[in-house]
Amino acid sequence: MQTMYYIGLDVHKRTISYCVKDGSGAIHAEGAIPATRFDLDRWMKTLPQPWTAAMEATVFTGWIYDHLQPHAAALKVAHPLMLRAIAAAKKKNDRIDASKICDCLRCDFLPECYMASTAIRERRRTLRYRNLLVRQMVQMKNKISGLLMEAGVSYNKRRLHRAGYFRELLATNPGIDEGLCSLLRLCRETVVRLQKTESAVVRSLERDSLLMDRVERLMTVPAVGPITALTWALEVGDAQRFSSIKKAISYCGLCGAEKSSANTVQRTPLSKQRNKHLQTTLIEAAKMAPRYSPNLAMLYDKEKQKGNANRATLAVARKLVAYLMAVDRGQRNFQVAETSNCIAA
Repeated sequence: MQTMYYIGLDVHKRTISYCVKDGSGAIHAEGAIPATRFDLDRWMKTLPQPWTAAMEATVFTGWIYDHLQPHAAALKVAHPLMLRAIAAAKKKNDRIDASKICDCLRCDFLPECYMASTAIRERRRTLRYRNLLVRQMVQMKNKISGLLMEAGVSYNKRRLHRAGYFRELLATNPGIDEGLCSLLRLCRETVVRLQKTESAVVRSLERDSLLMDRVERLMTVPAVGPITALTWALEVGDAQRFSSIKKAISYCGLCGAEKSSANTVQRTPLSKQRNKHLQTTLIEAAKMAPRYSPNLAMLYDKEKQKGNANRATLAVARKLVAYLMAVDRGQRNFQVAETSNCIAA
């Protein structure tokens, strides 16, 4: 049998520290190389074969993973928070970090995290750029309201961002001087430009051949629109990786962490270990869901009677996750299960 060589990579913006060990833990090579594709290619020619590598999940991991994957027997990405707990030490530097990642991989202690395919990650990047556009759009709208309030100008809050009302406000309100008018027009132009860009990004994702059928199926779930469907498809990736709905709910950040000691069990508020993009989108969808589904409306009312509207919204969001998982796993449109009451004769 061929000897497998294990490589730990400590990835940074400009450099990559590496440590190469065999199955017994003997070091064969270690050092650092520039974080460029050319240097990675030159470095891989010096590696003993076959080899498997592991690295921590960072903002730079994606392109390195894609570049190394065709040449490795296996390539794994470690969860940074869990890896930090395993490899904590008083003395810490890049060389030691690479060695510890290598040891975790060699001893099968690596807390591996899911790595989506390149195609999914590219489209996920586009969707997250859309989220940035929306945040900037909201900031500009808030800035328009702030400028008007600073000048003591009264306005209709619901109609402020409609083109006709905005033009009429600038033309007829005596409290808006020339300087303020130019700033308001600049803000309005920015909002319009961001809206057009955001719409174009969403249309391109909806028409993508890789996502089209899946998004259409997900949109059959009540209260799930194109943004929620796209967010679920791109942030979850493969729904089969969740062995249960509870694990999917945990990944979406819709449950609290548990702290148990002896006979004491404490449930904390919503956990920070979650996919924040999915969490935000699902909670927003859950707020609207009772309007579109009688079943979800009954669930919301039942939970709200316990005295907390936020708790009711979370219950609806968890139910949405169950619906989305069922549609995604079954590869079929959503259907409400019919319940029949049998009366004994």
